[in-house]
Amino acid sequence: MTAEYQVDGAVAVITLNNPPVNGLGLSTRRGIVDGLNKALADAAVKAVVITGAGKAFSGGADITEFGKEEAYREPHLISVIQQLDLSGKPTVAAIHTVCMGGGLELALGCNYRVAAPGTAVALPEVKLGLLPGAGGTQRLPRVLGVEAALNMIVSGEAVKSEMLAAIPGQTLFDKMASSAETLLAEAKAFALEVADRRPLPRVRDLPCKHPQGEAYFQFARTMVQGMSKNFPAPVRCVDAVQNATTKKFDDGMALERETFMQLMMTPESRSLRHLFMAERAASKIADVPSDTPVREIRTVGVIGAGTMGGGISMNFLNAGIPVTILETKQEALDRGVATIRKNYEAQVKKGKLKQEKYEERMALLSTTLSYGDLKNADLIIEAVFEELGVKEQVFKQLDEVAKPGAILASNTSTLDVDKIAAFTQRPQDVVGMHFFSPANVMKLLEVVRGKETAKDVLATVMKIAKKIKKTAVVSGVCDGFIGNRMIEQYSRQAGFLLDEGATPQQVDKAIEKFGFAMGPFRMGDLAGNDIGWAIRKRRAVEKPDMKYSGTADRLCELGRFGQKTGAGWYDYQAGKRDAIPSKLVEEMIEQYRKDKGITPRKISDEEIVQRLVFALVNEGAHILEDGIAGKSGDIDMVYLTGYGFPVWRGGPMHYAGEVGLFNVVQAMNRFARNPHDDAKFWQPAPLLAKLAAEGKQFS
Repeated sequence: MTAEYQVDGAVAVITLNNPPVNGLGLSTRRGIVDGLNKALADAAVKAVVITGAGKAFSGGADITEFGKEEAYREPHLISVIQQLDLSGKPTVAAIHTVCMGGGLELALGCNYRVAAPGTAVALPEVKLGLLPGAGGTQRLPRVLGVEAALNMIVSGEAVKSEMLAAIPGQTLFDKMASSAETLLAEAKAFALEVADRRPLPRVRDLPCKHPQGEAYFQFARTMVQGMSKNFPAPVRCVDAVQNATTKKFDDGMALERETFMQLMMTPESRSLRHLFMAERAASKIADVPSDTPVREIRTVGVIGAGTMGGGISMNFLNAGIPVTILETKQEALDRGVATIRKNYEAQVKKGKLKQEKYEERMALLSTTLSYGDLKNADLIIEAVFEELGVKEQVFKQLDEVAKPGAILASNTSTLDVDKIAAFTQRPQDVVGMHFFSPANVMKLLEVVRGKETAKDVLATVMKIAKKIKKTAVVSGVCDGFIGNRMIEQYSRQAGFLLDEGATPQQVDKAIEKFGFAMGPFRMGDLAGNDIGWAIRKRRAVEKPDMKYSGTADRLCELGRFGQKTGAGWYDYQAGKRDAIPSKLVEEMIEQYRKDKGITPRKISDEEIVQRLVFALVNEGAHILEDGIAGKSGDIDMVYLTGYGFPVWRGGPMHYAGEVGLFNVVQAMNRFARNPHDDAKFWQPAPLLAKLAAEGKQFS
């Protein structure tokens, strides 16, 4: 059992003990019921206290059971709570540290609740595309008030126990303990105080009304619909809480459960649950054990004070880690520091950062023009121009000055990390840390593992990524790693669509309607079209048989590099980012078609979306085969956190499974017959073809 039973005088204590957050798995649920039965059968026991061992009361469902038989076996959490409801002896929940999801629902099933200060309390199910399924929508409004409860349920965000205790009229907590350390003793004392009180109070018996009734819920429903148009769960949460105010408790519970089961079957919930699991799995590397020793990172050096270097530095400053930025010229250093200050000052002005925090962070920043000043850094990250010769100069100098055991990282987005490591006498200490722009905002960090990168280096970088609040995904060495290797195929398809009859705005609108944050042509204008131009020039030498649309090269020959030049695939007005369709670009594309003898045709939005997204899927399958990514979920995390793939679709590999891999392969076969496309590319990757034939998915 993962729930322990002890008797202290007249009080029985049931302690959930299922690390790390006392998830309510089958063994734990059985343990609670067994403990309760023992307490009820013992005449000496007058009251029962339920608490959690370690650093949580309970974080809710046991995620290790997701998709397994145990999750569906009795006793379900609803059954456990029903036993608490029917108990003839008072039950007291002693809540501390973390009380979320099913953990909070369990506490609400008790007669009384004693909470330690600082406890994070939440019903976060909406973040998985669900609503609370064990009475949360019916009980929380009864003890907290309808509006406060609905806000918690719809947002899924955690609230500290002392803030909830301060809500006028709340009955969520019967007592606030002095501290987490004294919680159990205070809860047992409270249990003895209430041991003889009858009738036993039950949350289900409390009234639940809102003074504005239907008008309030209609207002709430309208607000929620506007903020969560791609997610069905938040609106269903409003409906469920309204049921608590208009229906008998058991009827409201039945409707809550029915809605929970309906939401479980939605593609949005499947996608969000996949994201939840994939994010946690991304930090696990198959051949790097979780107990691998890590190197201590107390100070960081950053080479380059440009946009990337400054953004990278801010991540570490935000985490309280001192940073030294190196540049070749004082003016470049001054510009870089000024940009960092400007970014922080904007946060202060918006109220997102306190002045004293801003000053603390800037105090951790130092600058230098000498490599020698990086001799004591534990981690050094280069963020210089994306050219192998420049990287060579940097890493040879780092090899001379960095202390033994220092981790040397490159922020390269496409270059060969093994070649970079070979510039040093310590390739085991070299790793790729590919931040995404703006580096102080974007969550994704591609951790590129070289053939000689040491396991403790990988473990250290994954740990420090968590500290600076990044989602780290491990990639092997190849041109473009995971994200940029895939985006090249996506961009090639966008170019072919122009050749065949689409316009930049039609392509962008179609994929943005699908849910991407930005279409390929707006993305090119933002990043700089000259970047892609440089890659295509390199490809012409390295892979002369690789086919591209010529429209992008013609665009660059016109000097239209994007927003930075005020003109790209779109026109831009000074000081604005609005993409205005360009007559000149339209004429350029038409002329290109004539030159190539292509008769334009009408292209549907469906074809646009399929060609762009399935291009990602096919290349992703090759990446899995090549061992560049360890798991399909890693690829999805890259695209969800770094490339604006719609969250509610779960990432390209998960989405392919939702469509059906058989259907994906059939569509690819159609695209291969298109004379203006790349038939060779649309040959399904062997892994994709195999899974489709077997009726399986990537994950």
